[in-house]
Amino acid sequence: MKCVVLKDVKKFEVSKMEEPNAKDGSVLIDVKKTGICGSDIHYWDLGNPKGLVMGHEFCGVVTNPGNRKDLKVGDRVTALPISPCGHCPACLSGNPQYCPETWNKAVGLSLTNPGAYAEKTALRSDLVFKVPSNITDSEVAMVEPTAVGLHAVNLANIKIGDKVLVIGAGIIGDICAMFAKMNGASYVAVSETNKERGAKSVSLKCADEWFDAKSENFTQEVRKNCPYGYDVVFDCSGNSAAVSTALTMARPNGTVVMVGVSMDTITIPSIVLVMSELKVLGAIAYTKEEFAQCIKLMSERKIDMLRFVDEIVSLDGVQEAYERLTSGVDAAIKILIDPNK
Repeated sequence: MKCVVLKDVKKFEVSKMEEPNAKDGSVLIDVKKTGICGSDIHYWDLGNPKGLVMGHEFCGVVTNPGNRKDLKVGDRVTALPISPCGHCPACLSGNPQYCPETWNKAVGLSLTNPGAYAEKTALRSDLVFKVPSNITDSEVAMVEPTAVGLHAVNLANIKIGDKVLVIGAGIIGDICAMFAKMNGASYVAVSETNKERGAKSVSLKCADEWFDAKSENFTQEVRKNCPYGYDVVFDCSGNSAAVSTALTMARPNGTVVMVGVSMDTITIPSIVLVMSELKVLGAIAYTKEEFAQCIKLMSERKIDMLRFVDEIVSLDGVQEAYERLTSGVDAAIKILIDPNK
């Protein structure tokens, strides 16, 4: 079957691979749509692991239900792409996202479980969700990143009237801003180095205002409505400059949620963290319940995720899509892949 393989630094190759089999009761699907994630871009930047078939945000149609008696051929599904053990304290507490084994065999994030940058893929049966018929394939492919944003905002414990700053107006940043508003934030601002993305965050009604992180007067501008700092700051970039900004822009005893991931060591002004007694939280993935809640929110039309989708490309268009998403000047924040296109 046709797939896209990570070949080298910032280089994909359209290739062929064997179709997956229903080992260990896995659910087999024909992939309908899959999303390009920020973590995928990290792998692309590094060019490792070579041979990786990415794709952990997806919608598919069941071709073999495996050991799931409640599924049948033709059902539309998505799934948590993680691989938790099911018996450690994290799993037993309902938080499989930080199980020690969660990422070892994750779909599209490990060489052992090729992902949905392909015509077909195999899913661990206990993590598969059947999706309602009133959600489109493209929306279903947005469930996973939506759950990432929901989890981060749930951790932040935003209260009605809070003022929120989101650093980085990519897809996760915009989703965090969207849920912050839904949770009662009275003012949501974003900071962004890409002017097109910053303006887009406002036009999509995720943020009330955006600030150019490259501006010489950035500090004064971003503090104009919050002179004493923001109640909650989300860092959705992960680099040293972004994390430092997050810490310095939070009010004393405020909350900083670190959602962005850096593959490199970063430095921070720890004195700010200590002197302001900041609450700094890491946010990784989501719970199974949050994943299910995002499906429900879409089905009930409480959130519109299609507004974030900029383009749908074929497997042959993946390389160009990555170049567009990382250009630093393009407004695109979410590109989906249709393996059948």
